[in-house]
Amino acid sequence: MKHFLILLSLSYFSIAPARAQSGAQTVQLRSLPGRHQVDVIIGGKPFTKYFYPDSLEKPILYPLHTASGHTVTRGFPRAPRPGERTDHPHQVGLWFTYENVNGLDFWNNSYAIPREKKSHYGWIRQQKILSVKNGKKGVLKISALWENQQGDVLLKELTTFTFSGNTHQRVIDRTTTLTAATTVTFKDVKDGLIGIRVARALELPSTPQRERSAGSKGPLRETPSPANGNYLTSEGKTGDQAWGSRARWCMLYGRQGGEMESITIFDHPGNPGYPTFWHARGYGLFAANPLGEKIFTHGEKSMNLRLAPGQSVTFRYRILITDGARAPQSKTLDKMADHFADTED
Repeated sequence: MKHFLILLSLSYFSIAPARAQSGAQTVQLRSLPGRHQVDVIIGGKPFTKYFYPDSLEKPILYPLHTASGHTVTRGFPRAPRPGERTDHPHQVGLWFTYENVNGLDFWNNSYAIPREKKSHYGWIRQQKILSVKNGKKGVLKISALWENQQGDVLLKELTTFTFSGNTHQRVIDRTTTLTAATTVTFKDVKDGLIGIRVARALELPSTPQRERSAGSKGPLRETPSPANGNYLTSEGKTGDQAWGSRARWCMLYGRQGGEMESITIFDHPGNPGYPTFWHARGYGLFAANPLGEKIFTHGEKSMNLRLAPGQSVTFRYRILITDGARAPQSKTLDKMADHFADTED
């Protein structure tokens, strides 16, 4: 049955016609310093918020909505929804961080880490909003610092978010430049680099699981899963086979609220380790990690990216979110990947 579904999915994408796209909608960015957030509104509808409060261990985009208004990110832990998983509290919205920078774990840090163990974890501190621009494309430029618990700076971050959209899609282009304040090594590990934790419906199907509903302290109970998602990569990998494979794009798609929704992450050929490895898990973690060669190649290769003081590295990613009757065709995503590859900023 599983193999039949995979073949059906591949057939579906091969015959689906390309959907005509409407014109670009106006993007409005509304900075609310008192709330430590920037609201992103596209076509008059909420799309996402850039959050940077001191209570978070890293800035995030949360939640993320389709053009029709459905939420594609998990609510937990900020706003739990019934039936959600309550694992991995560090996986919130859309983020950019890494598991091992000079021995400090920036990826797994969250409120759940005991105080006596916090010294093993790093923080990404919002430093300044540099500029905000509205229009057919909304542009947000920020600076941040990657620090240890004593406030010593390891990396200086400069990030540009470019938001756009139309009737059936939303697009985020993220360009992040990291400059070393000291000698920095990104040890070759599994958890990184850009990630999103998705809504329950977009998880891959599984048998009913014994779990607690969000916010519950009661006994574990068996709950039916609404999950119906599937992965597809530019190399034709589907489902669980996407994990650890390399591809220039990976799409997660599934039905929610009566419509087909998809999230696609595009890698850029200027990034280290292109094409990236996909840390794409069935339980709802969807991430691209170009720096984890050792784990994904079973020890055959290793990167351990190293920056000398003052040296920089830049990462570019595009995130496409669609809704409608059908998900994008592979050939459509290939064309978008080609276009993205030609962009410099």
